Amino acid sequence: MKISISGIRGIYGTDFFPNDVLRFCDGFSKLIKNGKCVIGRDTRTTGDMIEKLVSATLLERGIDVHNLGVIPTPVVFRKAKGIGAGIIITSSHNPLNWNGLKFIIDGRGITLDELEIVKNGKNLDRSKIGKEIISESNYISDAVNIIGKVKQAQQITVDLGGGAAKNIAPKLLQEIGCQVETINEELESCSRGPDPTSDKLLDLINKTKNLGFAFDLDSDRVILVMNGEKKSPDITLGLGVVKAIKLGIKKFVLSLDSSLAVEKFIIKNGGKVWRSKVGEANVIQMMIENDAEAGGEGSSGGFILKKFNMCRDGLLTSGLIASMIDNGSIQKNIEFFESFSQIRDKVSVESILHEKIIERLAEKLEEKYKINQLDGIKITINENTWSLIRKSNTEDIIRISTESNDKQLLEKIQKEMIDIVKSCYEEIK
Repeated sequence: MKISISGIRGIYGTDFFPNDVLRFCDGFSKLIKNGKCVIGRDTRTTGDMIEKLVSATLLERGIDVHNLGVIPTPVVFRKAKGIGAGIIITSSHNPLNWNGLKFIIDGRGITLDELEIVKNGKNLDRSKIGKEIISESNYISDAVNIIGKVKQAQQITVDLGGGAAKNIAPKLLQEIGCQVETINEELESCSRGPDPTSDKLLDLINKTKNLGFAFDLDSDRVILVMNGEKKSPDITLGLGVVKAIKLGIKKFVLSLDSSLAVEKFIIKNGGKVWRSKVGEANVIQMMIENDAEAGGEGSSGGFILKKFNMCRDGLLTSGLIASMIDNGSIQKNIEFFESFSQIRDKVSVESILHEKIIERLAEKLEEKYKINQLDGIKITINENTWSLIRKSNTEDIIRISTESNDKQLLEKIQKEMIDIVKSCYEEIK
């Protein structure tokens, strides 16, 4: 089981059990100030039983539960912004036998201090019983107000990935004036895995005429297909930034592993960039501290528009991108972002060894490079080339990311970093 500000995640019935759900929800109930909490879940088969446990625990603590049922994560965040608190039953892009809990307070993910409270249930206040309310969301109409209508109808193919986007993404795109075709509507017959950033998306590529979008199970991630090819997740973030700049936004926060090309684009257009630790909650926290209105994570195709939602919002982002397609400059923007290339790899390493490996890596790499240890180890090769090695918050892996506008150098550095991670692992285990 993985426990972090990104959420609680594990294989249900193996290292994530009903007692864990009760304990974490018990702890979270201490953070709920107004006695109300919205809950929703993705389409995983274990979601229904976990939802019942979440609801029962909160009700027993006197919390009124507003249940949205099967619904995307961004919709729960948007609803929780008004209600005050929220829980999503999801493990996002993780394999289907995983599930988990994601917690929302005041419209944002929880902080490290709040996570400690969540981990340490029990709340013994049982003076009253809460009410369960079948709830609805104004997400689509609110998003349309931000996006606006397209000037010319676009043909959009949406790969739902068997996830919770089914009842939201197509309707949202139709509402802004697009013609929408959907594939992979049901999880049982889905032709791809839950993570569109790592899947080849061949079905979507083959069926897309103009523009295609692929979502993960809870819709915080979205990947763009255009001109017969899958675009990198950094392109999703980059195009979200393009739209934000058009809206007059100048201050952005990007995670440490997001594309340097996106940062250069922001600065080129008179903006300012802060870099945060990887993780949605870390990006949001720095956005709050610096009064930044937009940002996100390139690795997940996660664009954040703070005034609408304090989370990565694949649904909103798909609409924002669709609204720009009839603008001829979008292809030039994509070409600029694609002048840089990034390779993202991972090495399987047990979580218990993560810290030791990062420490050993720091010892070895600082002999050759100048290192930044804000989050793992980031080395700068030159003004256009960097590499980042960090432990995953959600899986038993070490992530290695390298970016450059020189493909030969990119491959050389990435191979060097993978080899040194594997070498440290062999030394330690």
